[in-house]
Amino acid sequence: MTDRAALAALTAEIVACRRCPRLVEWRERVAREKVARFRDETYWGRPVPGFGDPEARILIVGLAPAAHGGNRTGRVFTGDASGDFLFPALHEVGLADRSVSRRVDDGLTLIDAYIAAAVRCAPPANKPLPSERDNCAPFLARELALLTRVRVIVALGAYAWESAFRAVGAVTGEDLRPRPRFGHGAAAQAGSYAVIGSYHPSQQNTFTGRLTQPMLREALRRAQEIAGQRST
Repeated sequence: MTDRAALAALTAEIVACRRCPRLVEWRERVAREKVARFRDETYWGRPVPGFGDPEARILIVGLAPAAHGGNRTGRVFTGDASGDFLFPALHEVGLADRSVSRRVDDGLTLIDAYIAAAVRCAPPANKPLPSERDNCAPFLARELALLTRVRVIVALGAYAWESAFRAVGAVTGEDLRPRPRFGHGAAAQAGSYAVIGSYHPSQQNTFTGRLTQPMLREALRRAQEIAGQRST
């Protein structure tokens, strides 16, 4: 069983983090200045922890919170266009109890899934620096270590793919280089974990048709299939 007290303590540690001056300045400035459509809302403006089912067999990893999504709501993929694409797919395959998530208190429940970001603060232009990635990397590794039932990691994008292998290496002490090549539908072994690749559900991919709902659902179903096999 997952040590829920330890997971809660890690969540609190993530939320309090101020390791990266550039990210701290950016996330807090965005929270102060806002955008017109959210001008009456109070922004979270802090690092965004992972969330979901503590007994999940599937860990879904994204890049970072959106400036006016997770940085506003306090939950990754919540209240932004990427989440508007991701949650219907999760709901369709049975990994979420609803298809829409706009607020942290909207009652969304993940089923057998946990979602986290490789970098916990919204970065300028969605591009963390290597030093910021490295500062954040231990959080994902520690989450993975605490989520003892996880069998499969779904990496949303090449950045998350790399971060997943780094996290597994940190947990297991294995040198997982060279990395398998990322691609949508790619499947690879990382220590005792399976890693499934999917294009990130950003508008850059969804508006162009590079990622469709059937494609994303297929990647999630593949993760469920592998997780089920490894639990028997």
